[in-house]
Amino acid sequence: MSVSIQFLPDGVTVEAEVGEPLLVVADRAGVTIPTGCLMGSCHACEVELTGREDPICACITAVPPGQEALVINLYVDPTW
Repeated sequence: MSVSIQFLPDGVTVEAEVGEPLLVVADRAGVTIPTGCLMGSCHACEVELTGREDPICACITAVPPGQEALVINLYVDPTW
């Protein structure tokens, strides 16, 4: 199943498959998500999903099932 993913603030939209790693989707869209440990410990890759209160670590997250579209808000942590 294909999911439409929009990356904010630039509004870049790309199609992705359920289970596809978010970092792979972002790379294909030409969007850079900073990374550090690639294990979810350092939180350098945190992004916000619209409709979700807590940020997620993109390095350990895949496109979830059950949604037709996702909006991912990228933000820059000034400590990185």
